[in-house]
Amino acid sequence: MKILFLVFPLLLLLVQGAAGDFILCRRKGGFCTFGGCKYPTTPVGRCSRVQVCCKR
Repeated sequence: MKILFLVFPLLLLLVQGAAGDFILCRRKGGFCTFGGCKYPTTPVGRCSRVQVCCKR
């Protein structure tokens, strides 16, 4: 149970970092998607390690 006090702040930091990249992607006019961008879209950044920011 003591490890829970260490895991919880780490989880909050990860969520906060991912939210900032999502907002930055939206400001660029893009959207976050898992994997890669499909044909008519182009990658313009990253939202997280597994999500790519795509723009039409």
